[in-house]
Amino acid sequence: MRIASAFGFVLKFAILGLAAAFVVVWLRPDFLPNSAPPETSPTVASNWTGPVSYSDAVNQTAPSVVSIYTRTMVHEPLRDISEPLLQRLFGDRLVSRPQAGLGSGVIVSEDGFILTTLHVIEGVDNILIGLWDGRLVEAEVVGSDPATDLAVLKIDMEDLPAANLALDERPRTGDVVLAIGNAFGLSHTVTMGIVSATGRGQLNLAVYEDFIQTDAAINSGNSGGALINPKGQVVGINSSSLSQATGAQGISFAIPADLAHHVMEEVIKFGNVRRAWIGANLTDLPLGYGVAGPSRRGVQITAVQQGGPAWQAGLRTGDILTSTDGNPISNARSLMLNIAQEEPGQEMEVEAIRNGQAFTTSVILIQQPRLQS
Repeated sequence: MRIASAFGFVLKFAILGLAAAFVVVWLRPDFLPNSAPPETSPTVASNWTGPVSYSDAVNQTAPSVVSIYTRTMVHEPLRDISEPLLQRLFGDRLVSRPQAGLGSGVIVSEDGFILTTLHVIEGVDNILIGLWDGRLVEAEVVGSDPATDLAVLKIDMEDLPAANLALDERPRTGDVVLAIGNAFGLSHTVTMGIVSATGRGQLNLAVYEDFIQTDAAINSGNSGGALINPKGQVVGINSSSLSQATGAQGISFAIPADLAHHVMEEVIKFGNVRRAWIGANLTDLPLGYGVAGPSRRGVQITAVQQGGPAWQAGLRTGDILTSTDGNPISNARSLMLNIAQEEPGQEMEVEAIRNGQAFTTSVILIQQPRLQS
């Protein structure tokens, strides 16, 4: 009995304690400890390493980008002469008028050498360079290379802000790039995009095409300007865009900086670009060729110049070239670029296939005949 009484006494006070605790919590819920988990920063924000602004890159390169203003005198016949007598007297007369042009360029040396595209300055009479600080100075043409649509200008000035060219590493597809140029006469306009593709060819813009494709806007007047990376390095010389009249949007092209630098050095040193030549026309293999045959990759010779290097090496129209100096050939564009960058006089070992039979020969490369602009 005593045990039962004691148990009942303890149970009664336990129930009273729980009831009291319920009343206190109901009246003052703030007495409860905070059980909410601590707030944490989003993982994306804590791991973010990208820049919030590209101003530093632009300010580093923009002083090296120049505006190019050209003037050309064009001659046209008189028009809209309704008076018969005046028509007989002056109908065959020509009138002259100035035609203005716009473009951009990149200062590549402190002593005034400037890279631009050939189509900006081709056939013009006068060239004025607009510098970052607003000064205008006349420029002369050092030389040009129609095969890559590049030209080198020179201004008589010293201590100029030379651009930092990215010569050791080309941009990759997906990299952020910015275009700087004289768009529609608005100097040092900056647009941004990404590298859409690399190694673009077969665009009929130049003989040797190895373009960087980008969706950074390259408008009229941007040609010859700088395509830069977020480090402020020039990765390309802006060239052209596909016209919106064709329905294209965001498809622009730039010449890689290392190719432009090589052309510039050749033009400054020799007046033109020295290129090796094989003396044959090449084309990519048709789709499906070699699926069941001896070769899956290579290029086909469509024409051979009689007496030229390829002819003397025994190569003929229809032969399939599969490798040069032990390196497999991927396409005609890359092979033409590789040959052009060799020194004339060098010997190149070529593996080829004719009528299903593989053979090897050696081609002595010669100087490529100079192209006319």
